[in-house]
Amino acid sequence: MQPDSSSNSELIYGLNDHPKPLPATLAALQHVLAAFVGIITPPLIIGSALGLGAYLPYLISMALMVSGVGTFIQARRPFGIGAGMICLQGTSFAFLGAVLSAGFMVKQRGGSAEDIMAMVFGVCFFGAVVQIVLSRFIGQLRRIITPLVTGIVITLIGVSLIKVGVTDLGGGFNAPDFGEHVNLALGAFVLVIIILLNRSNTPWIRLSAIIIGLAAGSVAAWLSGKLVPHSLADAALIAIPVPFKFGFSFDWAAFLPIALIYLISSIETVGDLTANCMLSREPIKGPSYIARLKGGILGDGVSCMIAATFSAFPNTTFAQNNGVIQLTGVASRYVGLYIGVILFMLGLFPVIGAILQQIPKPVLGGATLVMFGSVAAAGVRILAQSPLDRRSMLIIATSFGVGLGIAAQPALLHHLPQLVQNLFDSAITSGGITAIVMCLLLPEAKQPDAQQNHATDAPER
Repeated sequence: MQPDSSSNSELIYGLNDHPKPLPATLAALQHVLAAFVGIITPPLIIGSALGLGAYLPYLISMALMVSGVGTFIQARRPFGIGAGMICLQGTSFAFLGAVLSAGFMVKQRGGSAEDIMAMVFGVCFFGAVVQIVLSRFIGQLRRIITPLVTGIVITLIGVSLIKVGVTDLGGGFNAPDFGEHVNLALGAFVLVIIILLNRSNTPWIRLSAIIIGLAAGSVAAWLSGKLVPHSLADAALIAIPVPFKFGFSFDWAAFLPIALIYLISSIETVGDLTANCMLSREPIKGPSYIARLKGGILGDGVSCMIAATFSAFPNTTFAQNNGVIQLTGVASRYVGLYIGVILFMLGLFPVIGAILQQIPKPVLGGATLVMFGSVAAAGVRILAQSPLDRRSMLIIATSFGVGLGIAAQPALLHHLPQLVQNLFDSAITSGGITAIVMCLLLPEAKQPDAQQNHATDAPER
């Protein structure tokens, strides 16, 4: 089919156009390139922090495979599941804090690596059910979880994760050489490369900045003796997905923080889908738009349920791939099918995960420091777009004070019941719940003039 001539001239292929295999494959590869590091980084961070190194190649393979399946579902939209757009599914950074908290809880009880994963994937499975149910009430949900709350939570997520990035940059948790000059030099080297490449005027270079930074940092680590490549002979040839490979466990204390992140993730996906609709020249209001939102959130939930079943961490719709649509001018949902197949094929081969597992922590820390900082910056950007009146500033100040205060001094809650400790000892959950409660309890200041002007302008749009 020829490109849609009725589409805006910036679009080469509209949403329902069928590109030929070659242009479709090239566009799909650009999406994979933009998302690849984001998909495999959370398993690397969680695996190294919780001592799951022996299982990392399998976890990375599952992350890629499930991302491929979820992306395919979002594009194909079977039975109304999915947005019917290029909505690349990838492992979400938002869940890192809650997942690590659940893992450390099991570890403190003396649980094994298998026990940790049984708990994490068990609570994530039921969390996906929460998101599936929420998808049916997305209109009402947007009235409760406002941009103010979303901005606060996303900022707290980024700020909380920065500690993880800095720890890796120094050499890793409890590393005997933590903070040595060579570790700091490697992390700074990667950080500088990524910053410089991101300032390039060439889209390809900007898209590849993190991958190039990791590759250059790994070479530098090898030359300095910090990276000693291990044999890949023991790596399995093909990764076979096994449902609930590590068992299934559940704990309310671990579940509640993750359920809250699923709630926030759903609202974040609404913003990503809206931006996707705008780029794809689709309506951003009306019944078709609401149906697309419901299908997209439902697709996220189903993708997360599949992820938990096959030992992958929760997925979300990646925002950065909207930029790829804008750069390429290809919005065809059929490209999403190609992306799904490519990611699935990459996940079939554990040798990819075995290679990535060998990236030194200072190199990974230099890259994740930028990525986590970008998460915090995205939250600040959302807050800046909200009207910052006295009420909003009070909510922001209190939420940040509670969230960051408890994160800085977790012993504050040690005399409270264990369930309360597990729920509120995270900056994300304590700050997020504070923001939600305050938004519900504090009445908004009435602005009749602004409302009247808004009502007058509305019919003209």
